[in-house]
Amino acid sequence: MAKKGKGDSTQPKGVRIRNRKAFHDYEILEKLECGLALVGTEVKSLRAGQAKVDEAYARFDGDELFLVGANIALYPQAGEQMQHHPTRKRKLLARRRQLHALKIRVQQKGLTL
Repeated sequence: MAKKGKGDSTQPKGVRIRNRKAFHDYEILEKLECGLALVGTEVKSLRAGQAKVDEAYARFDGDELFLVGANIALYPQAGEQMQHHPTRKRKLLARRRQLHALKIRVQQKGLTL
């Protein structure tokens, strides 16, 4: 039996989604890396690389930040009852202080997310 060590590369390092078009079309002043609140079939679709964020944007709803317009494809192996809506609004998970500071800057300076 082989030991699993730090060099074991069989497990995924994590899913990262990038919007390359945004880096070309907009001036990026600051980056915020945060998590997404997902349902089971969304996780499987993301791991399979089935996501499009070309037309996605972030928007505040109260004190919470949401990702709007991202398209995570349906997971074909799941039944119809277990499927998610591909373009639903998804909550972005970040620290409260970061969100508060970001919301103030967006309101004062007129920046977009």
